[in-house]
Amino acid sequence: MISDRRKTPPRAVVRAVERVRDGLAGAHRRLVPGHFALLEMVAAGWLSQAIHAAAALDIAGALADGPRDGADLARTVGADPDALQRLLRLLIAHGIFARRRDGRYTLTPMARALRTDAPVPLRDAVLFYGGATHRDHWTRLVDAVRTGAPAVPARAFFDLVRTDRELGDMFHRAMSDIEGLGQQAVLTAHDFTRYRSIVDIGGGRGALLAEILRRVPNCTGILFDLPEVVADAPGWPAGATGRCTAVGGSFFESVPAGADAYLLKHILHDWPAEQAGQILRTVRAAMPPTARLLVVELVLPEHDRPHPGNFIDLEMLVNTGGRERSESEYRALLADSGFTLVSCTPTMSPENVLEAVPTP
Repeated sequence: MISDRRKTPPRAVVRAVERVRDGLAGAHRRLVPGHFALLEMVAAGWLSQAIHAAAALDIAGALADGPRDGADLARTVGADPDALQRLLRLLIAHGIFARRRDGRYTLTPMARALRTDAPVPLRDAVLFYGGATHRDHWTRLVDAVRTGAPAVPARAFFDLVRTDRELGDMFHRAMSDIEGLGQQAVLTAHDFTRYRSIVDIGGGRGALLAEILRRVPNCTGILFDLPEVVADAPGWPAGATGRCTAVGGSFFESVPAGADAYLLKHILHDWPAEQAGQILRTVRAAMPPTARLLVVELVLPEHDRPHPGNFIDLEMLVNTGGRERSESEYRALLADSGFTLVSCTPTMSPENVLEAVPTP
């Protein structure tokens, strides 16, 4: 089992903290007048745009070498000193940046995540999700809810990020940021030492596969994605040279055959049931009878408490026409595509690892 307990808090502790947080938030909503609680939620959109502005100005990068006063910081990031102070006042109130007693600004743990060299960077994700294109898509949420049709269907969305090079580069960097959030949780929850060969389907630039191969020295891997995506994949980690290959193609047509395990991380939720089933049937055709399918996704809970999947579900509605699914919905989708779900393992993060086998 791949594990690093020193860096991963117990899942039970994380869930307990989440329940306390959700309970306190619920109590706050019940105690204050409804119109005030609602207005706070509406204003949260302004906070997200303030975070986007901080990322675009690279304030965190400017503070990487230590605290700076307002005038110096404004000169460095190319901002009006008064406007920058007003921006930072809001962010500091929410724990993003801090102001020392001497008046100089400094980083906080959340602000450090806006640095490109952070252990788990989020700057590119903030730039993408707060950018004009993504904001424009979300203005069409009302239409999507009325019609059930996305603002941008999946094929059109992925064509857009493929043809608009600047947007596409930002999107792929953002996805790399997001993938890093749950990587350790997935590596801890599932025993990848069981496999001698793994195909990471739609694996982007290969961060997760590279880490698996680094930790499992007797395993070989194939990174499979669109040709232009795998062309930008970074070098493989030390110790994995000669054990991994990048292959370009479409998972609607064919995927590399004969591996022990096939990994689909954050792929199926991008697509409606028909296309998701087509992807699964393509994978099924390539798999030996003894191979395993590993699907890593947020799995919607049965309760009505806050859950990240509820946000991402609307993101899929707006941008691709895909959806987040419950365990029973994944079980049915897999069964319709020739698989039997054998386990659904929660991780320390909101993600789950669904393990399936080809149905005889």
